[in-house]
Amino acid sequence: MMEWAYDGVSWVLLRWHDLWSNVFGGDDNGFLQTDWAWVLAIVGVVITLRVILFPLFVKQIQSQRAMQKLAPEIKALQERYKGDRETLQKEMMELYRKEKANPLMGCLPILIQMPVFLALFHVLRRPDPDQTLNTDLYGWSGLAAGAGSDWNTYVHAKLFGAPFWSTFLTPASQLEAVGSSSVTVKLVAGVLGAAMILTTFLTTRQMILKTGWNEDPNQRMIQKVMLYGIPVIMIFSAGAFPIGVVIYWTINNLFSLGQQQYVLHKYPPPAQNNANAKPPKPGSKAHEKMLEEQREAEQRRKDLAPKPGKRPKQAPSATPKPDPEPGVNGSAVNGANGSGQTKGGPGAGKNLSRAERIARAKKVSGAQQASKKKKG
Repeated sequence: MMEWAYDGVSWVLLRWHDLWSNVFGGDDNGFLQTDWAWVLAIVGVVITLRVILFPLFVKQIQSQRAMQKLAPEIKALQERYKGDRETLQKEMMELYRKEKANPLMGCLPILIQMPVFLALFHVLRRPDPDQTLNTDLYGWSGLAAGAGSDWNTYVHAKLFGAPFWSTFLTPASQLEAVGSSSVTVKLVAGVLGAAMILTTFLTTRQMILKTGWNEDPNQRMIQKVMLYGIPVIMIFSAGAFPIGVVIYWTINNLFSLGQQQYVLHKYPPPAQNNANAKPPKPGSKAHEKMLEEQREAEQRRKDLAPKPGKRPKQAPSATPKPDPEPGVNGSAVNGANGSGQTKGGPGAGKNLSRAERIARAKKVSGAQQASKKKKG
């Protein structure tokens, strides 16, 4: 099912490794006991993914800005169609279409990155000294291709003396086979894991602070879970990540910090959503743009607000209307004209108790007798 992702990620990784191997001349584990060709190959995967996703990331920010600008209009729609959910949804979708806002755009870059991360996790975890089967999958030159094959160079490649495929929990017997130690791996994995968790927290914090905390309690709770919950979960799960994957995640976070800083500066949040933002100088282009946005927002609020003297549309009530005042045998007195004429159909007032029906019958009878005396 994920074969296409494994093949694609492996192809990109190996092409970057071939490039850097030519630069470093195949000197594995050289300076600082590190195979820089494999380190830079993983960085190359991050760069490739970021270049591909950059247009989507810009659209994501633009869509979020449009959603933030429309917040007052959405609130006006909710007041106007309070209780009429179907009409409210239609009007909101039409508003999104006109303003080119897509609520689902915020999830798209994450959905695309997940298969890449899972594929890289699988590809970088597979090679180890004990693995001898299927070493030539996903375009890799395998174990039988000699010491210079992709498989063999990766198995022996290290970062500061720790193999790329090792984790914080890798047993010492496997590490001794490639000339490493458990202490070295735990030290490198611990420092890298801390860097991964810290950069994940900073990336999320940067986005929330730039866009502002959501006023809706449920959305604010989601923001807090993303900001604090994910790093806490990673504390317990990072020990199972291969060092190569931790390198990818940390470098990816650093790219995210720089990319978000650029895009958030280019597309700042609307003034009404950013209380800490300094107002632009009067006469500047930013000030003119802010005034124009305020005028557009005010006009949309006026268009969407209920008309004077008109109640907001309510959803049809499921409670049946009460029957007219029943009389004897289901007849009712017409109190509007005081004529004493009765009207009603069979079964009118059938929900009343026997005592209530007798009382109503006496009332009708008394009204009829009073009417006859007046005529007489």
